[in-house]
Amino acid sequence: MPKFAANLSTQFNEVPFPARFAAAAGAGFEAVEFLFPYDYPAAQLKQLLEENQLKLALFNTAPGDVAAGEWGVAGIPGREAEARADIDRALEYALALGCPQVHIMAATVPPGADRETYVSTFISNMHYAADRFAPHGINLLLEALNPKTKPNYLYSSQYQTLEMQERIDRPNVFTQLDLFHAQLVDGNLSGLIRNYAGRYRHIQIASAPDRHEPDEGEINYPWLFNLLDEVGYDGWIGCEYIPRGTTLDGLGWFAPWAKKS
Repeated sequence: MPKFAANLSTQFNEVPFPARFAAAAGAGFEAVEFLFPYDYPAAQLKQLLEENQLKLALFNTAPGDVAAGEWGVAGIPGREAEARADIDRALEYALALGCPQVHIMAATVPPGADRETYVSTFISNMHYAADRFAPHGINLLLEALNPKTKPNYLYSSQYQTLEMQERIDRPNVFTQLDLFHAQLVDGNLSGLIRNYAGRYRHIQIASAPDRHEPDEGEINYPWLFNLLDEVGYDGWIGCEYIPRGTTLDGLGWFAPWAKKS
């Protein structure tokens, strides 16, 4: 049976971020995820999780200078010290919040730059991250981002992240299968789910091509939810979509799985 985590960076934007925890719990979610926790003390976020009886499924390392086009620094040559400081800070938050996994953001690769240099830098930083997180039983994730949403990201295809996982070669490094990005780049979602079961440890969903609730568009999510059960996936499914209107008005699809108060 699928279990869903509300994404507090994209959902419940009708209220300020700290109020979204209660909104998610009130809507029947038992877990949440979000992009970045770093604007808030870990103690405050821990209190919000505990008050609302929520688990934290996932967050990311820091994005770098977003205004300058960055989306992660772990793959940027010459920025290793900053990347490792971001990794250390993410570990502190993960431990404080009881989060079992963290997505390590890679980098955008400027046009004309040598991609392999970025890859080598990222692998080196991932070795550092994996070895820091492993003693605490925390997994690290790699996520492909489609080029329309995030141009020039280090990897856009699920097969690139799978190759990256092999090159990193650490037992606590897995892929993050965002089915929205995967559909826009790779297709054959059922093949990805079946053939690589065990290599992804987190799923995210949104409609394609418009990234709204998973009850529209070209992806048959109910069928894929059944397939995930069939292959034995027992992790969280993060709802990283942009609501068409208010978050609550768009949660009809979620009603069968909502926690009943």
